[in-house]
Amino acid sequence: MTRLGELERAVMDVLWDRSGPATVREVVDALDGRDLAYTTVMTVLDRLAGKGMVERERHGRAWSYLPAAGRDAYIAQLMLDALDLAGERDAALVRFARSVTGDEADVLRAALEAGGTTTGGGTPSGKSRDKA
Repeated sequence: MTRLGELERAVMDVLWDRSGPATVREVVDALDGRDLAYTTVMTVLDRLAGKGMVERERHGRAWSYLPAAGRDAYIAQLMLDALDLAGERDAALVRFARSVTGDEADVLRAALEAGGTTTGGGTPSGKSRDKA
């Protein structure tokens, strides 16, 4: 999975916080205070589309952009990718489990008891990480 740069993350945050698609102009407006050129945001969205992070659809002369997956799916994939870097996955998992709060542990426990079903769309690519 591709890690996002600061501006890419800011653009994705705009898209994740919306309930529908956004044009480049709407993203630029939502990033007010950052003093970004329209073409800069357009380039970032184009790159995000190339990375599979956003889907786009043509509406007249403009493109509308939607996240390809939810924020929770992206974060979960980052966590899995980080776990892949561990020499000992079990040790990394135990260390992580010991670092979460009681409420977070309850959420993890409930998810495990539910049989590993996910909410929010699974991995950003939509592919299962289960190994056959």
